Amino acid sequence: MPSITRPPRWAAIRDEVRHARATRAERKSLERDLASYTSEADLNDLGAILDRHSEEETRDIRRILASRRLG
Repeated sequence: MPSITRPPRWAAIRDEVRHARATRAERKSLERDLASYTSEADLNDLGAILDRHSEEETRDIRRILASRRLG
């Protein structure tokens, strides 16, 4: 049986889809973890921790927390 070769374009698309799924799963996991921070004291503690790190390192967490405040 001859092997089927896929054009590089299909391989790239497949890789993009896998990456997008993995990124989405990581974000959902982070959202679940952050959902336990509900009290003002918890959020203040989390804010103090985030302030010790760069914006780049904490961007996703800050976005999730901001979206929860708006939602």
